[in-house]
Amino acid sequence: MAGEATVELSSLTHRYGDRVALDRVTLSVDRGAIFALLGPNGGGKTTLFKILTTLVKPTSGTARVTGADVVAERNFVRGRIGIVFQKPSLDGSLTVLENLIHQGHLYGLWGRVLRRRAKEVLKQFRLTDRANDRVDLLSGGLQRRVELAKGLLHKPDVLILDEPSTGLDPGARADLMAHLQVLRDREGVTSLLTTHLMDEADRCDRVGILDEGRLVMLGTPSDLKATVGGDVVTIHGGNPDALAARANEKFVCKSQVVDGAVRIERERGHEFVPQLIEAFPGEIDSVTVGKPTLDDVFLHHTGHRLWIGGGA
Repeated sequence: MAGEATVELSSLTHRYGDRVALDRVTLSVDRGAIFALLGPNGGGKTTLFKILTTLVKPTSGTARVTGADVVAERNFVRGRIGIVFQKPSLDGSLTVLENLIHQGHLYGLWGRVLRRRAKEVLKQFRLTDRANDRVDLLSGGLQRRVELAKGLLHKPDVLILDEPSTGLDPGARADLMAHLQVLRDREGVTSLLTTHLMDEADRCDRVGILDEGRLVMLGTPSDLKATVGGDVVTIHGGNPDALAARANEKFVCKSQVVDGAVRIERERGHEFVPQLIEAFPGEIDSVTVGKPTLDDVFLHHTGHRLWIGGGA
């Protein structure tokens, strides 16, 4: 039910030597929610994924899944989670059904029970007519559906997905998110995914923004966008640094130069554009006005674009 935490992190910290990969992260994910951890490479997403899947022990703090500690009750947690890795974990030389059968054996499923469950997930992900096809002959989108079927074969309470749409085209990515929404609405499955894709995070119920191991922001996509100061005005001109400095002085605003353009957050941005044009005649090549996106949220709270970062 909503409000019942399925995943709980408290002051979760992890270090690789002197480098802090996670810095006192505290958050909870309600049962049946689709939750995204958004951040750049090196922001801490993969480390958190490894801790939740019991592959790495945290340096300090706690992580609980369905009430069980991921360290002290590791085997219990493993039986309650399904995992979809960033890199394919399918055996391409086996058929779709054979991959599911081998997965079932890992979770103690056998015989008629396993065959029945395999049939159910094949139907659920529209793979029945592909059951006897070799996996390496399937498209990337179909392979992702097999990955999901595999992760859900043992009926986990929590599905954990690491960059699940890597390598997928936009249509397959939308299909993936639609499947997660069906799992949420029909079966109450909690999905926790790591991503660096803004549109993917935008379709989730709640988003946590990780940057340099710290949880910078947490909330619904709409609530996070509301933290940005109005519309986002982007100005292209010949000398963006000089233009930003003069705009700051004239309009008493905070402007930044981002990707060679001047960026200003302003209420009623469409009314601000004529003032800009009049103040700097001949110096502005183009101006755009848009509502804040999660990319703008990330920039607003971290001071840099999502793409800055490296490592795990």
